[in-house]
Amino acid sequence: MKKRYARNFAEIDAIVADTAAFFATHAIDPALRLKVDLAVEELFVNLVTYNTETSEPVTIEMRAVDHGIEVTLTDHGVDRFDPTRTSEVDVESLLAERAPGGLGLYLVSKMVDSIHYEYRDRTSKITFSNRSDSGEEGENVRDRFE
Repeated sequence: MKKRYARNFAEIDAIVADTAAFFATHAIDPALRLKVDLAVEELFVNLVTYNTETSEPVTIEMRAVDHGIEVTLTDHGVDRFDPTRTSEVDVESLLAERAPGGLGLYLVSKMVDSIHYEYRDRTSKITFSNRSDSGEEGENVRDRFE
């Protein structure tokens, strides 16, 4: 599946519906769905929020892979921002003591099995994958943070 979404938070409902349909069509392990939905939503919101120099839609592509899914978000006409190279987030301190920002990308890095960033000709491409054979099949995402 490859589809373009307007730079609008209202598109999240359509993205989640398209992800559900893709999972059903390709018989992808439903245990992966929450992680994929959360990662796509966080990355999409970041692209819309911070890449304000463009009005081009964000392209989201999903591919079924062995035991899972690979998702790519592509943003055109934007400056470089590599979400895989963000500074460490202090998750041990109290919320009131933490510097704001970065927590969403930190959570994405913990929810996906792999993430890769490419940038060329003002085009940003973020690709992540999740597989049910990663040793965490059926894990509840909240278990990592309790």
